[in-house]
Amino acid sequence: MDELPDVRIYTDGACDPNPGPGGWAALLLYKNKKKEISGSEGKTTNNRMELTAAVKALEILERTCKVDFYTDSEYLKKGITEWMTEWRRRNWRRKKGALANVDLWKALDSAVRDHKVEWHWVRGHAGNRYNQRVDHLARSAISK
Repeated sequence: MDELPDVRIYTDGACDPNPGPGGWAALLLYKNKKKEISGSEGKTTNNRMELTAAVKALEILERTCKVDFYTDSEYLKKGITEWMTEWRRRNWRRKKGALANVDLWKALDSAVRDHKVEWHWVRGHAGNRYNQRVDHLARSAISK
């Protein structure tokens, strides 16, 4: 069996103001290759942009990969690693009502299925060059 390609992904989302116009970005690193993607929405939230970045980054992968995924969003990391199992069990609802961003959580749930993903939280604006790069790309995308 072929060994899975190792990919590192960094993502970020931004809004100005929140809610308001937003941008998202992802940086994918594979061997000595680097791919940057980004986009924007006119009226959105920071959390939606964080989730959009994650979905878009995973969807761009052309084959099954081993992914080290880095985010500065505790909402994204805790959602995928701690909360999603219960949401799924409750038919995509929280204990006390509707689940915000359910469309993106479902898309993320689908996008991770093809990959072996290890989730990592990084402190935002703390000197990690790749986190700083996606932050810059996400903020730049807001005005596009």
